[in-house]
Amino acid sequence: MELTGKTVGIGLSASHCTYNEVFPQIERLVQEGVSVVPIVSYSMQTTDTKFGRAEDWLNRLRQITGNELITNVVEAEPLGPGKTLDVMVIAPCTGNTLSKLANAITDSPVLMAAKATLRNRRPVVVAISTNDALGLNAHNLAKLLTAKHIYFVPFGQDSPEQKPTSLVARMDLIKATCEAALDGRQLQPMLIERFRDT
Repeated sequence: MELTGKTVGIGLSASHCTYNEVFPQIERLVQEGVSVVPIVSYSMQTTDTKFGRAEDWLNRLRQITGNELITNVVEAEPLGPGKTLDVMVIAPCTGNTLSKLANAITDSPVLMAAKATLRNRRPVVVAISTNDALGLNAHNLAKLLTAKHIYFVPFGQDSPEQKPTSLVARMDLIKATCEAALDGRQLQPMLIERFRDT
């Protein structure tokens, strides 16, 4: 199903090193006529890193989407009863967010937006970026792989020699994954080779 004319929630959690891969995809969605509702984690709002200042990322997100940010649980909750989102994307989705989603913990704006979307039996698309997806978080990943209305942006090991338990999604496949999810399909192949250590 085409995304043009749809409303997509983009929830950004704290994998700061992945923002440079995610932001071009948000721009792409907006350019193709998608209304993007930005939802930001508490960490994204407050943490400056070597990858950029929080304030700069937030301002850029406002400029790209033309929308104000959803910054707390109270602001995110009405997305459910209002049936605001056609699809919700968590990109990047950290291991922390992954584990909480798998265990029904709703303590951030991003998780509340996901819960609100699932309440309406609408798709939640997960673009993982975590160092422990094949470690302690593997059982949470497995739970979500079998959950209704949850779909994954195709992912693979980003550094199998240096970080053998790490998985990162191909962020350039966010749009295609959303389109498939709206048709009730998981984009395939889901397991891909991202790149290998040299």
